[in-house]
Formats: sequence, C-alpha cells, structure tokens
Amino acid sequence: MYTREVTLSGHIIDSLALPKTMDLIMDKGGDFKILEFEVGKRKKDVSTARIRVAAETESLLGEILDELSEIGALITELKEVQLLRSEKDKTLPPDFYSTTHHPTYIRQNGEWLKVQDIEMDCMIVFDPETKRAFCKPIGRIQKGDLVVVGREGIKVVPPERPRGKKGVFEFMSSEASSEKPIKSTVKKIAAEIKEIKRNNGKIAVVAGPAVVHTGSAPVLAEMIKDGIVDVIFAGNALATHDIESALYGTSLGICVKSGEATVRGHKHHIYAINEINKAGSIREAVEKGVLKKGIMYECIKNNADYVLAGSIRDDGPLPDVITDVIDAQDEMRKHVKDVDMVIMISTMLHSIAVGNILPSHVKSICVDINPATVTKLADRGSAQVVGIVTDVGAFLPMLKDELDS
Repeated sequence: MYTREVTLSGHIIDSLALPKTMDLIMDKGGDFKILEFEVGKRKKDVSTARIRVAAETESLLGEILDELSEIGALITELKEVQLLRSEKDKTLPPDFYSTTHHPTYIRQNGEWLKVQDIEMDCMIVFDPETKRAFCKPIGRIQKGDLVVVGREGIKVVPPERPRGKKGVFEFMSSEASSEKPIKSTVKKIAAEIKEIKRNNGKIAVVAGPAVVHTGSAPVLAEMIKDGIVDVIFAGNALATHDIESALYGTSLGICVKSGEATVRGHKHHIYAINEINKAGSIREAVEKGVLKKGIMYECIKNNADYVLAGSIRDDGPLPDVITDVIDAQDEMRKHVKDVDMVIMISTMLHSIAVGNILPSHVKSICVDINPATVTKLADRGSAQVVGIVTDVGAFLPMLKDELDS
C-alpha cells in the first residue's frame, strides 16, 4: 500500500470537512487511519485531525490526494511546490495542477505565497522575478511560463460553515427549491447588500433578457441609478431588448406594459440595434439624446461598468458587444477582482460563466424560474451560491422594496 499523511484544521466538523474526507477516501477505493484528532471545545476553537491515507497504487493515491486538497486537506510532510516550464503557447506540462476557486497557497523558498486572481479550472504560474504566483487559464499560457505541477507544496483553504446562527450565505447551502420562503430570503439578501454598500463594497449583476421581458428593467435601472449596482455582466440580448423597450416600449415586439403583440413588432430589436449603430455606440446614443432611459442608459449616466459578451445567436450585435469570448472573459476578470456580491438573474450560460471565474469568498445569488440553472452552478463547483427559484418579475421588485425600507 502507498501512504501519505494529511492534516485537516479548522471547524472541520461543522463544515463537514472531516466526514467528507473519510467518505471520499472510501469512495475512491482507498483506506485511512486517524492518527490524531483534537476537537475544539469552544466556538472559537479549531479542531485538527491527522490522517494516514492509503491506496493500492501510487496513481490512485495521487487521485485521492488531489480531491482531498480541494476540501482543505494538507499533506503533512511539507515540500516545495514543483514547477515546470510550458514548452508551447496554450500548452501545459505533464501532471499540471488545476485550481479550485478557493484561496490557494504554494510553498516557495520556505514560504507560503498566496495565489493571486484565483478562479477554478486554471493553472498556477510562478513569476521568479516578482516572486508572485497567479492564475492563468490555459488559453493565456505562454511558452516558458513556470507552471505548478503535481500536488506537493499546495494548500487550499475552502470556506467553512459558520458556527452558531446561520446566515443566508451559509457555505454549502441546501439545494434550490421553489418551496423555500422567498420573502424572508430576499429580506436577508437586502440586509447583506446594505451592509456591503455601507462598507463601500461593489455589487455586480449578471442579467438575461428576461429582466426586460418581465417588465423589471426599470427596477434594475433604478438600482443602478441609486448606486446599488456597480457592474453589469450580460449579452447582446439584454442590452438590445432594454434599448428596444426604451425606444419603442416593446421587448421582442411585445408591449411591456400591456403584454400584447404590436404590428410588425418583431422588427423592433433590429430597429434598436440600427439606432445605436447610427449613433456609434451606446454611450454616444446617450450623449446624443437618442437613448433616454433604461438599464444601459443608467449605466452610462452613473458610470457603472458593463461587459456585454457575444453569442453565436446574436443579431447585430450592438457595437459595444465583445464578440471574442476569450476577450470577454478577460474583461469580466478585471471587474470581479474587487466585487463583494454577484446577483445572477435568469441567464444560465452567463451565470455559469461568471460563477467559474468567481473566488469562493464572493457572496453570490442565482435567481431563475428553472431550478436546473441553480443546480448546475452548484454542480460545477460554485457551492457558495444561494439559489432562489422564482420569476425575476417577482424577485427584483421585492428586493427593491426591501432595499428602500
């Protein structure tokens, strides 16, 4: 049997890190022995466990250790991190380490260095000149980059379940359900938002076109105007239908107020794109008085940042849309660095995309009428997301009312 010792430390009972460790080892076909276990007796005390992990093959032991590292287990025998150079752009050395979105450290020259710009499914690159470690997606790896490989000298610190009174952002929230009390959850979210804004924090909203279709665009626009929302992540559809609504009172040709179809209204979103193209950009349309209200209008008037990422199904698209998805990812990464909360509303693909680049400490809410959207976020590793299964047309006004109270 091949063996290694690992250590768990923190609120490992409350956060379920200890039972998850034992389950994982057994599920993978390994074995374990608890060598030392000390339980914290007071709420502020941490618990520690030293465990010998065994497997029949070295490769199986490696797989087990890889997965244990994601829940915070640290190999007891401290070794320096292993680094290999990339031999080609967008190419990784063998046995490269793929990151989680939890705070991560590497051991270099006897010190633990925090990995900057952490996000999931990326590589850790070490710069010997600046002595910095940072994340890079595979598409941005360059020939000669020093890439972390193996599993030695890597420490992952996942969020822990808070002790005592449970909050709405309790780590590892239960699964999404339409039967949860939405009003009380929204009240707690509003309280969190107020606290973040009191501390001069930033809030981003990831929004799909359903925000406009349901008539909630004025609510989101008001939140931008009030300084609650600092960044908008969306696609061509949200911006196009928001502008269509502002110019023609329709969304996909349907009158937003009455819900009735308008004659040849299906052309309105093309009219909207054409008007912005004539102006030159959304900003120029605002400055020229073409666009006088709406989500995008308030972004321009209140200096709220926005990133519009393109899609294969886009009409137009608007001149502000970033049509290279890799460039769009990089632009989103710039804005999530200092964001304290992200609210994802009725857009599965954009929500998953943003969830993938978020560090696990960022408070996140996903609102969708489809429970699968929330579930997919959790399945892909964004376990810190609070899921609310409801219509965005009900959620946004309810949240705005709580914020105004």
